[in-house]
Amino acid sequence: MRKKHDLAGKPPSQRQLRVGEEIRHALADLFRRGDFHDPELADLNVTVTEVRISPDLRNATVFVTPLGGGAMDETLTALRRAAPFLRGQVARAVNLRHAPTLSFEADTSFDYAGRIDDILHSPAVARDVGYRSLADRVNGDDDHDDEDDGWDEEDESESDDLDDEDEGDEDEGDGGEGEGRRGS
Repeated sequence: MRKKHDLAGKPPSQRQLRVGEEIRHALADLFRRGDFHDPELADLNVTVTEVRISPDLRNATVFVTPLGGGAMDETLTALRRAAPFLRGQVARAVNLRHAPTLSFEADTSFDYAGRIDDILHSPAVARDVGYRSLADRVNGDDDHDDEDDGWDEEDESESDDLDDEDEGDEDEGDGGEGEGRRGS
């Protein structure tokens, strides 16, 4: 029998990914329509970025981000309060034996990507890597174009001529079995 810690390192199965996407689409459609009795949910603009579902398909973690950078804490509070209602709506939209329990979490991947982007575009990293800044490229400061890159057009035409000669050698044959059959 498998232990719980053995499953922790496994990637999600195709079924988990497929069901997670179905739930994500159902929730996104539900939020787009906005048919809620709760005024907080009716005014809520939220993006469902990902749904991760457990291997037994009974628990789903829904990652959301407020559209336009709204208040995340208030959004999560409203969604957690409405989770049973949303579970019932998902059960009607997605054909599953058991409707998964929904838990809502903030999606921080966009913040993380923004931090990485800021780091990559910082002057210290650009200097270390040797990239020119965007302003230099736009202003036409192409000091790197004057360097010899080791490629000459003359070298290329000579290599093309050599390639043509090599192709002719293949047709002549090397005296192997193929010539013996042609002659007989």
